[in-house]
Amino acid sequence: MKGGPAFPMTFPDRANLRPASAEATISTLGDNRQAEAKEPSLHRRILEDVEGRILSGEWPPGHRIPFEHELTEQYQCSRMTVNKAITELVKRGLIERRRKSGSYVTHPHAQSAVLEIHDIRLEVESLGLPYRYERRTRVNRAAKAADRRLMELSESARLTDICALHFAGAQPFCLEDRLINLEAVPEAADESFDDIAPGAWLISRVPWSAAEHRIRAVGADVRAAELLAIAPGTPCLVVERRTWSGGLYVTHVRLTYPGEKHELVAEFAPSHPKQGAPA
Repeated sequence: MKGGPAFPMTFPDRANLRPASAEATISTLGDNRQAEAKEPSLHRRILEDVEGRILSGEWPPGHRIPFEHELTEQYQCSRMTVNKAITELVKRGLIERRRKSGSYVTHPHAQSAVLEIHDIRLEVESLGLPYRYERRTRVNRAAKAADRRLMELSESARLTDICALHFAGAQPFCLEDRLINLEAVPEAADESFDDIAPGAWLISRVPWSAAEHRIRAVGADVRAAELLAIAPGTPCLVVERRTWSGGLYVTHVRLTYPGEKHELVAEFAPSHPKQGAPA
């Protein structure tokens, strides 16, 4: 207590007072804590192992993955840890659970992929206009410092660098500037992209596990204005996207649309609706 004298406090030696079961209890608690400490790393290891086998093709679509109790025995971990990893893979769309049957590698869903990572051809055709694609430039090159920062690449990383135009009727609809990481997609090094847009090519060949979008308004610079046949400074909508697969960046793309020719529409609902909540 404040202001009071300090009294030394002494306690009897409790070593001899510990119950016979105390030692076993402490040991059990210690084992549990060690097991808990291992759980996060085991969860990550299980997730990456299963994801790697799916993305590599070792486990093709329709393949039944081991039952949860089998994975529990294999990794010497709790059922909760296995369930957490499997649930994450379900959320990523890589596997599906079937009641009383198990978990299976999913078949690609083109419609889902298009809804989440758009095929520009479908955007144009939805307007009732004929679509045309034109590859402007393509080069395989070493990643620059800015590229390495953008896509978290190694010093020796190589990229396929593509510039392309997408047309709606006779008018330019979208300018595409894309980088493809050749470590993640080595076959892109030999693809000309003369007859197929890189976005559509990637959607059909590379299973992706995550994507990040950044959307902003900009004034068209001289290069973009010339390619899109608009005046410099014209308002444009820019969509930048980075896509991952199996822990590697697959691609970074910058899509530039003349502002009056494109709009973004999203439908959403509150996660937990509340009566009388303000709009």
